[in-house]
Amino acid sequence: MRWSFKIARVAGIDIRIHATFFLLLGVMGYLYGLEGGASWAISTVVIWVLVFVCVLLHELGHALAAKAYGIPTVDITLYPIGGVARVERMPEKPVQELVVAIAGPLVNVVIIMVLGAVILLTGGVHPSDLHDPNPLEVLLLTNIAMVVFNLIPAFPLDGGRVLRALLATRMEYARATKIAASIGQGLALAIGIFAAFNGNILLILIAIFIYMGAESEAAIVQMRSVTAGLPVSSAMVTRFDTLDHRSTLNQAIDVLLGTSQHDFPVLDDNGGFAGLLTKHDLLVALRATGTDTPVTDVMIKGLPTVLPQTSLDRALDFVRQAGVAALPVLDNTGRLVGLFTPENVSELLLVKSALGRKKRSAA
Repeated sequence: MRWSFKIARVAGIDIRIHATFFLLLGVMGYLYGLEGGASWAISTVVIWVLVFVCVLLHELGHALAAKAYGIPTVDITLYPIGGVARVERMPEKPVQELVVAIAGPLVNVVIIMVLGAVILLTGGVHPSDLHDPNPLEVLLLTNIAMVVFNLIPAFPLDGGRVLRALLATRMEYARATKIAASIGQGLALAIGIFAAFNGNILLILIAIFIYMGAESEAAIVQMRSVTAGLPVSSAMVTRFDTLDHRSTLNQAIDVLLGTSQHDFPVLDDNGGFAGLLTKHDLLVALRATGTDTPVTDVMIKGLPTVLPQTSLDRALDFVRQAGVAALPVLDNTGRLVGLFTPENVSELLLVKSALGRKKRSAA
């Protein structure tokens, strides 16, 4: 994942920190340092680090619960806005999804109980001095806020997944998702309107985040329900340009400008798949190293591959896990026969939708 750095590995899960997280710490330390001096700046940075330790524990709760059902977690990445655990797939059984979704907030509840006990034993809860904040009290309030916020019944928050899991025990998964997403979007609109009248920019951003998350989740599930049972061969790109592993970025530019293609498979001497050069990586490398750079220095290696008979929903999982826009499709002999892209899946859905409308009109 771009701009993120691996800092540890816990229970087989890579723990990563995005570069913008360090930017956040620097900005917060600087701003608080201007008001309260070096000691206040250091205290603020320490508290923020502890807050994100709690965020990490929250995400580990999700990951370990998923692991109990045989679902691996690729990694956990900490961003300035929170943490993201990339699980290979969500549980298909409602009860399992409920357990995985609620595991994160339950970790925060345990942290709240521990912090509350420690604070009571050391003198009780009292308002922190703004110029000398008590880290334990700040962490207590932060974890309470995390529980309340995450249990809002709206995607992509845990509460939205809990709601869907409960609904899915009584109806189809796709319909449960649609209802939960609609509720989430309604709440997001209400929060946005309230925030607009009060001039609260943070709440407006949260409302946008919830609305878009609910819309994205509904679209993903709808796509899965429509593509269930369809193979990759029904939606893969079969006409595409490739690059030789000896090519330079200058040669890759010629291919890029001569086509609308954005992702280029790189082939080895035997015509086998060696890696994928993306348009983004090509442009970044041009600015950094110049046109004579070999494509092998820039291409993405170690990507998962899919077979033509792989189901579309499984292939979409591979794309999401790899964090790329395209994956190579190899036949049983290892020969590259296509590129799989979510964009092509969307086009397939548009075609199926148009054909469905035509049939209904004819009827």
